[in-house]
Amino acid sequence: MQDRARPLLSASLALGIGMGGFVDGILFHQILQFHNMLSARIPNTDYVGAKVNMVWDGVFHAGVWAITALGILLLWQAGRMAQANLSGRLLGGGLLMGWGLFNLVEGVIDHHLLQLHHVYEPLGQSPWDYAFLLWGLAMVAGGWRIARRDIRGGADARET
Repeated sequence: MQDRARPLLSASLALGIGMGGFVDGILFHQILQFHNMLSARIPNTDYVGAKVNMVWDGVFHAGVWAITALGILLLWQAGRMAQANLSGRLLGGGLLMGWGLFNLVEGVIDHHLLQLHHVYEPLGQSPWDYAFLLWGLAMVAGGWRIARRDIRGGADARET
């Protein structure tokens, strides 16, 4: 990897992971209410179950917030480096790769290995869990395709 790409790539990966986590939590946990962090283990069907899941959703969001804050700090540092590659392709591709990495890691660990919850909890383990992984893989591949030239060092991309 090109050393000039590393600062922005690190920042964009962290920001992508954070954004992926926030979209997951806001969309699937809160708006659509498809699942909560522990809904396969502690059903969200009574007051106690709802409270326990709400606390663990909050812990999840706190972690996502910390990763996003780290991404902002890394982005600020990259912007201050005279030799850093600040390509828009690198930023966008890294964001997409980070979001995809979030889906892959969260999907494998929470949906498949630990079975803490599933994408659509009423169905349990279902094709939705595999679609979530495929979507994550597609985002990583798409992000790599967008950013690969800058990652490999093929562009002088301070202005792109």
